[in-house]
Amino acid sequence: MSTPHWEAYAIRYGRHDRTAQSNFLLPVQDPHDAMPLDYFVWLLRNAEGHEIVVDTGFDQACADRRGRTLSRSVGDSLRAMGSDPAKVRDVVVTHLHYDHAGSIDIFSGARIHIQDREMAFATGRHMCTACIRVPFEADHVVGMVRALFADKVQFHDGEGEVAPGVTVHRVGGHSDGLQVVRVMTARGPVVIASDAMHFYANGSTGNPFPIIFDLGAMTQGWRIAKKLAGGDETRVIPGHDPEVRARFPAVPGQNGEVVALHLPPIA
Repeated sequence: MSTPHWEAYAIRYGRHDRTAQSNFLLPVQDPHDAMPLDYFVWLLRNAEGHEIVVDTGFDQACADRRGRTLSRSVGDSLRAMGSDPAKVRDVVVTHLHYDHAGSIDIFSGARIHIQDREMAFATGRHMCTACIRVPFEADHVVGMVRALFADKVQFHDGEGEVAPGVTVHRVGGHSDGLQVVRVMTARGPVVIASDAMHFYANGSTGNPFPIIFDLGAMTQGWRIAKKLAGGDETRVIPGHDPEVRARFPAVPGQNGEVVALHLPPIA
């Protein structure tokens, strides 16, 4: 039996205006140039109507605390795509940073997929260090613990299958249990890199995003993502780059906020 093909959509729900130097560890040529950061969740859908959401974003209260712009809620963004969050079967949380692990509660019927090491990381000794815990929200971590005690969490150790044609792979680096998602589409395997690569330029220049737990693992993560995508860099999707919305076909009726990753890039 052949592996089913999935549709994959990048859905922008928020934005943060910032300078270029904010997005790189090493000095850049024009540090004060504008280089905004987009916030995405990703929707995967197959012909049988199985829906998988990758990451759950943050809400307005979190946006206000952190000075981010929320264009519309994650729930409304999904509903605009014809997806009911309460009926989504699987949710992959790539890692527990605030912009990837909020709004878990709206997915009331979903199995939540996370790496063992990420849960251990977010509840262990490293959270005693203020600079490491900055990207985490205590309420989001507690929400994951509550989901665990409600028997809604499926742990993965390294590689794991979410559904036929959709797998997760731990790379670490940015966060200790960060995982990327590989989804089989009509154009081949697409890798949702999440924060393994914030911007295309992080990987292409070798200059990492500056929130790092393990620098060596982060740089290897770029290589792992490309390998999982069959060596095709157009099938590696960074987690926060506005360029994603310029490179892929826009979904009609979504005001440019949603693009189809299963379709070939725009020439």
